[in-house]
Amino acid sequence: MAVPPLLSVRPSRALVDEKFSVLVENLPPGCPVTIRSLYQSEDKDFWEAYGHYVSNHKGTVSVSEDISLGGTYTGKEAMGLLWSMRPIPGSRKGLRLRKKDTCAPMLVTISVYSGHGDVRDQAPLASALVERWHVAPGVQRIEITEKGVRGTLFLPPGPGPFPAMLDLWGGGGGLQEYRAALLACRGFASLALEYLKSNDTKTATVCFVQTAFEIIRSHPQVIPDRVGIIGLCFGTLMTLSLAAECPTIKPRCIVCISNIHSKSNENTIQEKYNKIHMMEDVVVWRDMGLAVLEVGHPKVKVSEVGNIDCPMLLINGTDDQNWPTVEVASDIIKTMREAGKESLVTRLDYPDAGHLIEPPFSPHFRAANFMLHGTKKKVMMLWGGKTKPHADAQEDSWKKILSFLQLHLYGAPSLKANL
Repeated sequence: MAVPPLLSVRPSRALVDEKFSVLVENLPPGCPVTIRSLYQSEDKDFWEAYGHYVSNHKGTVSVSEDISLGGTYTGKEAMGLLWSMRPIPGSRKGLRLRKKDTCAPMLVTISVYSGHGDVRDQAPLASALVERWHVAPGVQRIEITEKGVRGTLFLPPGPGPFPAMLDLWGGGGGLQEYRAALLACRGFASLALEYLKSNDTKTATVCFVQTAFEIIRSHPQVIPDRVGIIGLCFGTLMTLSLAAECPTIKPRCIVCISNIHSKSNENTIQEKYNKIHMMEDVVVWRDMGLAVLEVGHPKVKVSEVGNIDCPMLLINGTDDQNWPTVEVASDIIKTMREAGKESLVTRLDYPDAGHLIEPPFSPHFRAANFMLHGTKKKVMMLWGGKTKPHADAQEDSWKKILSFLQLHLYGAPSLKANL
């Protein structure tokens, strides 16, 4: 009697920024198989990724070592079963996969099927359930509601005190915890801040964010002079503004992903909206951002980045279709050079990566639904990027973010992030 195929995933339980290995054994030599991942999100949408493989002379397939001949990814890609995930056919349009409950794992089923065709209606030859976590054992999650500030503080395991990060997401608003949770797993107390509520721009002020910074700085488990800020998109505007314009706030370092550095009055906002256009049936904001960068634009105030005195890490994708972030980074560096502070800036530009550069192995979204602030209008926003280069950018930038924080918050460049 033939031995049934055996599929194993190691480790079967890990943090979402950690790699796993997938191995299929007991196949006939030269056997075509499809290895597929399937995940049901908290919104009850199904996401999948799959690769087509052929077993070797020993009857085994290793996703880490063997080449996928087709599917949602190709080549030797250990984590392609995660970063190439996409909604299954027939799903709602414009979905974006983001973890809401950081204290519960992502439960991903990985299965092997016979052949290279459509396997969705087949019974798998073997399956394994994988747990992907955003919080490590011992990480504490604490809800913060004081001085009008709402957020979630994550504390690393151990007695502390710890260096800390204030975590600012982009213009989509709401409270996003998953990056702050991962930072705590890597040794940094992190406050995920809800500074921009849906359809409400009143909380998106430098003063409000300053209050949040002071809250995390004064926490007994935080080293007060070792607090940094990390922002994405609109969060970078808040990050740069806080570091440049608030004399009582002296962040130890800042990380800006997909940079924005300009402020406009209401008339200018209306002028910029006239630059918005459609491409690929979705909204493109990039030209609006370029209009902000026009030399001598009389109604735009650029954040006084030349006042910043701490190290900064600028991360951008060259195929960002949401905002001219590469051009903004050049403008920031020009301003810092003129202030004699160019040595404080580290710049990472990733070819063919898009706007939403997230923690590693997150699926890539070239376009996704987005709610315009001040309205109840939902649009399809073009973020840009190509899946494989974008995935590479997320993995590489996360390692370099952790190394940057290790150096400037712990002061120990020889200590590497445990990835």
